[in-house]
Amino acid sequence: MKINQKMKRIFCIILSLLFILSCFSGCLLLDDDFWEEEDVGSGFYSDEPLEWTPSNTVLSVDKNTGVMTIERPVRDEEVPMGEDGTWTIFVYLCGSDLESEGGMATDDLIEMMSAEIGDNVRFVVQTGGAYDWYNEDVDRNKLQRFVIQNQTMEEVYSANADNMGDTAVLTDFLRWGVKEYPARHMGVVFWNHGGGSIEGVCYDENNDEDALILTEIDAAFYSVASEMTDRFEFVGFDACLMGTVETANVLASYARYMYGSQETEPGSGWDYTAIGNFLNDNPDADGAQLGKVVCDSYLEATKSDEDSDIATMSVINLAALDDFLIAFNTFAKSMYDAGGDAGTLASMIREIGHAENFGGNNKSEDYTNMVDLGGLIEAGITDSESGAEEALGALKNVISYQVSGSSHASSSGLSVYYPLQVGGSTELSVFEMVCISPYYLAFIDRQNLGSAYAGGYCTDGSCYSGDDEYYDDEYYDDDYYDDEYSYWYDDEGWYDDSYWFDEDDCWNSYYEYEYDDACGCYRRKTKDKSHWEYSDSIEQTGESRLITFLEEAHLNEEGKFTFTLDERGLENAAAVYGYVYELTEDGNYFIEIGETLAVDGDYENGIFEDCFDGYWISLPDGQNLATYIVEYDEDFVIYTTPILLNGKETHLRLKQNSEGVITVEGAWDGIDEHGAASRIITKLSKGDTIVPMYYSMDSENFEDGEWQGSEYVVDEDFEILYGMLEDADYCYAFCIDDIYYDYYMTDFELFHVDENGDVWFYEE
Repeated sequence: MKINQKMKRIFCIILSLLFILSCFSGCLLLDDDFWEEEDVGSGFYSDEPLEWTPSNTVLSVDKNTGVMTIERPVRDEEVPMGEDGTWTIFVYLCGSDLESEGGMATDDLIEMMSAEIGDNVRFVVQTGGAYDWYNEDVDRNKLQRFVIQNQTMEEVYSANADNMGDTAVLTDFLRWGVKEYPARHMGVVFWNHGGGSIEGVCYDENNDEDALILTEIDAAFYSVASEMTDRFEFVGFDACLMGTVETANVLASYARYMYGSQETEPGSGWDYTAIGNFLNDNPDADGAQLGKVVCDSYLEATKSDEDSDIATMSVINLAALDDFLIAFNTFAKSMYDAGGDAGTLASMIREIGHAENFGGNNKSEDYTNMVDLGGLIEAGITDSESGAEEALGALKNVISYQVSGSSHASSSGLSVYYPLQVGGSTELSVFEMVCISPYYLAFIDRQNLGSAYAGGYCTDGSCYSGDDEYYDDEYYDDDYYDDEYSYWYDDEGWYDDSYWFDEDDCWNSYYEYEYDDACGCYRRKTKDKSHWEYSDSIEQTGESRLITFLEEAHLNEEGKFTFTLDERGLENAAAVYGYVYELTEDGNYFIEIGETLAVDGDYENGIFEDCFDGYWISLPDGQNLATYIVEYDEDFVIYTTPILLNGKETHLRLKQNSEGVITVEGAWDGIDEHGAASRIITKLSKGDTIVPMYYSMDSENFEDGEWQGSEYVVDEDFEILYGMLEDADYCYAFCIDDIYYDYYMTDFELFHVDENGDVWFYEE
């Protein structure tokens, strides 16, 4: 439960008797004795739980100065837990469907056993979380632990199956592991699906896909930290999307390095044979040196699987992270301040939309809301005083090493949560727990709340559950459609960020935990999400009240479909693109064949017109594919198209270069209902059947539906075509995204493509 303001003040007064307070206004610092242990030495272990403290780490910001201070628990001395030249890598192997449907976890166990490692290097593996296993050693009904070295796998522990998505299960494995198999260097690998900063990692398919979110991972490491005399050399994620700054912030108190991918992990993931062989030959290697091997061998494996285009992997130097967090907070304040102006906010959001993002983030595949951190910072540059250059420089210092494929050649190495699609109260309350700056929190909160007000859902302040007087409907413009240029907020800004600061003008970010005697670990307390409840009412209308025109969409004298935004509309426009629909021969249905970037836009004057040439992506039999934009730059566009592949719903990923040549990257299932990103990219083979899938509307009531194309059988010469649309009637509409997550769809304009390939609009 969230501490209210009165209780928080009492809480801080009590703590002041126990701890030293700083940050000018009473921001919380942790006791320097937090890490002190009575016994020190190799293999130190204590059964006594830690005395409860409010957090393992506190990020504090004084509102009066805007300056961030960071307190992490540190040991007076870090004493190695094993002899020099020894390594233990603890692998939390949650098999899930990756194992039960494809044997991928078994493949990696085989890779570990194939490594030529002796007595000084070992993999210690815990297995669970899968309906079935592709080997006889692992039992789906048990939670088992194995030691792999000398090219053998020995079972050393067995218990009844348990939930791999539970903090207690992770805690028990780590506590047992560091006691029984301490080493000079110790690493932890989370193996499974990943969903990024919000959804977490390790989805247990035997327990309703329960996963470990970041606060649960923090609670487990926090529970074990006092029973160690050293920190882990690295914590890594052989899972999708976990290379995020929020993840790094959690781990910076417990490890020296983090390994993670910003993007989904294609293919079979890490190469454990290469990792084991390297450590056998270089037992004194540190986390940075091993991390380079993890990255390079992973990229090579994706090349062998022909999945390297989207690959990313980074080594994060966690010792340098705090300098970045402080610099980012300064930048976030300037970004938040500048975003008080609607025009500047629109410009920043447009640029964020152009930043690299990871894991889908489109209508067809669903949203992860993971955006490249460097790209977001660059998007927020408003002037030389923004602090962006300092933040970018500090970010480079954090990235010890990284690799990436051609589709992510400019990725910075870390992602950050940014809602490309508005999240509900559950998602946003998790974001609040892991966010690294109050000003970034306020930037997102203001944008989300703006969406609620702009859509007419919060005209009386009732959607805000804090101070009843916090928001007032005087800022809402009931006459929004009037010609008068006005906003539903005044020129001085309607949003107040006071919610994020306490009575002493201080923001303290820490996780609230309570000790669970039954399992001997800390558990995160339930987060009060009432502040974000307004977001659950937000809907996309397709008729955004913020998009207003000088000239509505029409055909001009040159036969171009065009429109002109007025000043208000332009200041609220985030992106403009086109939608194309094919009419069925009977005229009863509009079949959506997707998005097109063929729009010329003048954001200075608000003039936009189509430059659609009638070309589209299709199967060899001429069926147009419904294409949705995943990512683009000047060299390529990546599309996704919904299909049935051998009767199963999935998405075909296509990459088109600047010359129009299309490469089929494979089929990808996207993001599931639990937020997990698929790791498997299925290559097409001769004999596979493809059935195109489409969104549709009936022409009478405009009700949404689905439409299936005809079955196509893949042959040896299969290739995707890019050519003129077939002879038929089509509709074109502009889609204008506003800066508050709604959009405006213009009226359809009917056009025809004839048998000669000529494109012309019908005159009214």
